[in-house]
Amino acid sequence: MNPMAIDKKIELGDTQIIMSLAAFGVQPTTEQISKIREYIILLLKWNNLVSLTSITDPVDIVARHFGESMFAASLLPFENGRLADVGSGAGFPGLALKILHEDLKVVLVESNKKKSAFLSEIVRSLALSDVEVLPTRFEEVRAEAGFVNFVTARAVGGFPHILRWSAKALSLSGHLILWVGGEDTTKISSTPGWIWQPAVRIPESQRRFILIGRPIPQPIRRS
Repeated sequence: MNPMAIDKKIELGDTQIIMSLAAFGVQPTTEQISKIREYIILLLKWNNLVSLTSITDPVDIVARHFGESMFAASLLPFENGRLADVGSGAGFPGLALKILHEDLKVVLVESNKKKSAFLSEIVRSLALSDVEVLPTRFEEVRAEAGFVNFVTARAVGGFPHILRWSAKALSLSGHLILWVGGEDTTKISSTPGWIWQPAVRIPESQRRFILIGRPIPQPIRRS
């Protein structure tokens, strides 16, 4: 495929990006728009070699990947926090939130080596600081108490494992943020040991929600 044809295909005007993100309550700066555009160029080029996304229309990528990820920032304050993105895949929501909040420290956990290589390339190309890519399974990441303030997981299964790991990794006031379907919200919300906020429907979607929870602190056992 002609590289010039690829670049032409994924040209995105500032107005297109701004309008796509507006529905999610996001007002990107000029610098953020530039990073989003460069991200999409790299995403679609790598997508020819590595299965990163089934969405290939640039405008849809802005809405479905960046918009849905960044929407979480209207529900929680991420400023100056530390976030672990479990099963990061193509970098959503972790890197999308990093672009929105430059001061956010991010750990991307992705066991697929090709996908983790893509994540490293995005971090390098966009000159994103305070981002660590861990090419391993999240269960193998040592989760000490207070490791992060936020754990995110989007389109990732194995929720019981994620909940157990997150309960260990989160700070006392930390939150787990899940991008899930309607049926999953009901199942997950019934998990004992957690306090869940009402699920919030993602704009322009009928079946996808953001579910936010935090583990109930366990009493300290004294000998």
